[in-house]
Amino acid sequence: MTMDFATVLAQWPMFLKGLALTALLTAVATPLGVALGVACAWMRLNAGPVLRFVVSAYVEVFRNTPFIIQLFFLFFGLPSLGLRLSPETASILAMTLNLGAYACEQVRAGIQATPRGQIEAAQSLALTRWQIFTRVVLPPSLGRVWPALTGQIILVMLGSAVCSQISTEEISYAANLISSRTFRSFEAYIVVTLIYLGLAVLLRQLLNWFGPRFVFGRRR
Repeated sequence: MTMDFATVLAQWPMFLKGLALTALLTAVATPLGVALGVACAWMRLNAGPVLRFVVSAYVEVFRNTPFIIQLFFLFFGLPSLGLRLSPETASILAMTLNLGAYACEQVRAGIQATPRGQIEAAQSLALTRWQIFTRVVLPPSLGRVWPALTGQIILVMLGSAVCSQISTEEISYAANLISSRTFRSFEAYIVVTLIYLGLAVLLRQLLNWFGPRFVFGRRR
């Protein structure tokens, strides 16, 4: 078999457009998903029984169903209830909800590992519950679970490949289109595999740099 990468690489504007959209989806869904996970973790530990049940149900549903089913429900199911989403909006919402469910349990584990003495020391300084959570409990908790959270964010970014199934024009959508136009499927998917690999490595490095400086306050 003779491989012809030149034909595939000639479609670089399409790859670039898909790469930009994948990066945008990830950049929007990541902070929203982490914030949702933190909020849900706090509610599972401190809210009333009804709210705890609602959050627990959300976490169990999204952790135990395929991402593509969640995506299809939002894009194809919600219009029957009168709520129609664009492919990009549905993709971001699905990625956010999926990441939030996993982040909730990871952050909750970090919070529960907080030594009781730290909380008592903060209470003795007359800090409010909000100040104790945001300044004493949350930063070191995120530090404990940051490697796992980083891995989950990367998995969500890679999972965005299925968003092409609802016509979101990200990288895998571009690869499918280029493959159908050039009949060079093998070469097209090798290129897109390398792009995803590069994205994953770059995202991990970025999160490893960003976390200690801006999230949980450690300096390296």
